[in-house]
Amino acid sequence: MIDIMKKEFINPSPEFSPIPFWFWNDELCENEIERQILDFKRKGVDGFVIHPRIGLPKKIQYLSDEFMSFVAFAVKLASKNEMKVVLYDEGMYPSGSANGLVVKDNPKFASRGLKKIEFPCDCTCENNCTCKFSIRPEILDDENIVSALAIKYNIDNKIESEFIAKLEVLDNEITFIPQDAGIWKVIIFVDCYTHGTIRGIHFGEDDGEPKAPPSGDLLNPKAMQKFINITHERYFSVLKEYFGNTIIAMFTDEPSMSGRCADSGVLPWTTDFLNYYLAEGNLEVDLPLLWDDNDVETQPVRDKYWQTLNKKLAETYYEPISMWCEAHGIALTGHPEKSDDIGFLKYFHIPGQDIVWRWVAPEDGKGLIGVHTTMAKCSSDAARHSGRRRNSNECFGCCGPNGDHWAFSEDDMKWYLDWLFVRGVNFLYPHAFFYSIQGDKRYGERPPDVGPHNKWWPHYNVISDYIKRMSWLMTDSINQADIAILCEDDHLPWKVAKPLFENQLEFNYLQRSLFETNACSIDDGKIKIANQEYSLVIIEDEKILTTIENEKLQTFISSGGVVIENPLDNDVLISEIRGKTRHSISFSKCCPDLRISYVKKNNIDFFLFVNEGDDQINTEFTVSLTGKMEIWDAWKGTIQPISQSILRIDRRSSLILCVNSQ
Repeated sequence: MIDIMKKEFINPSPEFSPIPFWFWNDELCENEIERQILDFKRKGVDGFVIHPRIGLPKKIQYLSDEFMSFVAFAVKLASKNEMKVVLYDEGMYPSGSANGLVVKDNPKFASRGLKKIEFPCDCTCENNCTCKFSIRPEILDDENIVSALAIKYNIDNKIESEFIAKLEVLDNEITFIPQDAGIWKVIIFVDCYTHGTIRGIHFGEDDGEPKAPPSGDLLNPKAMQKFINITHERYFSVLKEYFGNTIIAMFTDEPSMSGRCADSGVLPWTTDFLNYYLAEGNLEVDLPLLWDDNDVETQPVRDKYWQTLNKKLAETYYEPISMWCEAHGIALTGHPEKSDDIGFLKYFHIPGQDIVWRWVAPEDGKGLIGVHTTMAKCSSDAARHSGRRRNSNECFGCCGPNGDHWAFSEDDMKWYLDWLFVRGVNFLYPHAFFYSIQGDKRYGERPPDVGPHNKWWPHYNVISDYIKRMSWLMTDSINQADIAILCEDDHLPWKVAKPLFENQLEFNYLQRSLFETNACSIDDGKIKIANQEYSLVIIEDEKILTTIENEKLQTFISSGGVVIENPLDNDVLISEIRGKTRHSISFSKCCPDLRISYVKKNNIDFFLFVNEGDDQINTEFTVSLTGKMEIWDAWKGTIQPISQSILRIDRRSSLILCVNSQ
């Protein structure tokens, strides 16, 4: 087996190829499409995402016969050259609008929201109140009053919860008589359009431009069924013979409930949503709190609101599309809107995330600090716990230093690749290969080109081979992390993760919602889910402690499992972990820039080491395993025996330690 694995590592399968976003952003020509596809193939790029992009000429309308003829030509040529294609479900992004076609024939399918209109109704009566207020809010024909509340405020402008009254609305008129003197407001909550848009595929259809396509109502099941009919069924009708072989997936891209450039102060909502909202345990009298972002005490109300929205979005958007893809022999891939939206990833056959705008970066600690640093573990841990082979990242978009995105270097690219791989990502969608860079609006639209129009393109085989080798290593392998950080479906803690990374203590994020299901079992002091086992659990989020199924957690503890709650001191946390978990490898000195991932592949032990810093790492290591040790170098494509337990890794580099006990 090990000899076969060595051959697979040195010459990895095209299955593990990068699948770049290919920006179709100019006049299309079959000869040019063929030239570029064959050029991809020569550079070891064995697939692509057809991404209609701003810059397409207006004569090529989205999903038109002419557009689809070019798509069919590209797919047929890919099939002939044993390449794979991922279809993209939108005309630009975010997904769910079909470049405005969802709304074109039915304006009611545009994204909707909830706005509030306030009417001061202060009562100055000293004794018996004689005030009477008649309110007739000005609302448009396409708007609906959802609720009307009378609310009393104290002198600090805080709501006095015992003085909240629901008011009756008759013919859009509201009558209010205060209960006593004080500061009162009548607040009308109105279901309205968000006026959100998406970025379109023709010049003049970008953010803020008058012809930007309207975003669809992702919470409306009829609107989203229309989206599927327009988009997915159209592709299938033309390309049916390639589904499940050449065409492997459909990419959905950060669907937004409100759309881009939505009206300020309007929160996501949809028609007739109030009953759904109430059925999920929310209260109508709490609606005003949804706008109080700075009120810590009322944060649970807003958390519950977003959880309710996400549940509805899963029902109307993610689940139907996932089922459609599965029924048609392809995978749902892509990523949700937020970097830590792990809950939605259960609907993805290839869970994913995206690195953009250099929010994650080599400098200023941005590899470990902030919510975006959770995204790689978000996709890989979602895949591990749902039994998915692959998980992905749309990487490199606008990741140049200091806002100069064309200055994105091969050195930076290597850092990003390693940052992803060591966290378990094994499928990459480089963003992007440009069909054309003619003119400022193409050259400057979400650069850089990380393919044919870059100076490193003649040497791209080195990059594509590296991606394939590392993706091979992290696919069909079982991660050996012994630590789980409990998280919510829409929040992954990053602060407690930082010291674990810096001390080479591998962990995985485990959702509370999964822990509480039969997917997780408790046995002999371990939490078992899919191929993973955890003997130590960290709970940073106090909200989890108040909502988790305590009986199951206590069963874990009583059977020998360890739970660390609210860790405040990093040194104490690390000391406690080291004393209570297994350690297959240790190092002679502190290496805060060293990241590791320990996996078993075909029962062979592999340790992936990555240096995320700018100084060489030199340290001795001790492995508690027995067997022949070798260094596998994925960048050079070499395998060498190692006689000394000394780890030397250059800046921004990686090495793989193989321990073969067979």
